[in-house]
Amino acid sequence: MCHMTACAVLSYVSVVFLKIAPFQRIKSRSQFFRIATLSVVFCGSVVGGNISLRYLPVSFNQAVGATTPFFTALFAYLMTRKQEAWVTYGCLVPVVTGVIIASGGEPSFHLYGFIMCIGATAARAFKSVLQGVLLSSEGEKLNSMNLLLYMSPIAVLVLLPVALVMEPNVVDVTMTLATEHRYLGLLILVNSAMAYGANLLNFLVTKHTSALTLQVLGNAKGAVAVVISILIFQNPVTIIGIAGYTMTVMGVVAYGESKRRHK
Repeated sequence: MCHMTACAVLSYVSVVFLKIAPFQRIKSRSQFFRIATLSVVFCGSVVGGNISLRYLPVSFNQAVGATTPFFTALFAYLMTRKQEAWVTYGCLVPVVTGVIIASGGEPSFHLYGFIMCIGATAARAFKSVLQGVLLSSEGEKLNSMNLLLYMSPIAVLVLLPVALVMEPNVVDVTMTLATEHRYLGLLILVNSAMAYGANLLNFLVTKHTSALTLQVLGNAKGAVAVVISILIFQNPVTIIGIAGYTMTVMGVVAYGESKRRHK
């Protein structure tokens, strides 16, 4: 919730005061409904993902999340009738399979946790397609900063009651941690600013490429994070893990080449 509050404040300052991007007003009820839907779906993906981590190991959660490109391709076709070349769809197979292999086939399973994880994964995919529509549809097109400006306050209003119900002592815990750790406030501020930058870049990538490309890059991010983690923290790594993430990277490269050839 802190992240979305920071996004709302920074977006307002950037558009209204700094005028980094021209201010755009909402033009219709349908446009507002899409923005509100985007905010609610975003909140649902965050809450669902957090709940699933209570019941499922991180490795299994990551394996399920790797199927996001599949859901994105499905929603993109259903909502916009946008169809990629069959070769491009074929490149998604190693992208998804690689992360599942690297996750090691976690034997632990919990039905409710799995349902929440699948729901969060589908919500992320739906969000990517919907934000692509808002950023590129003729007549109601918004730039990235204005979309973040309108989306963030709605997300805060949705997340606030959820946070108070799921974490009733969140204020007391935060105040206690703030007194024990003198730089906690600064760390939260920096983290929130980075979240704003990540959301803004997320919108920009969607606008200039596609929702499917965004999710494929998300899988590639997992592979890069593993490599950086190994280099910095000297984490142990298995042959299966290396093989899985190598497959993912190769799939991402093949996907990029396929998109270039079929423009």
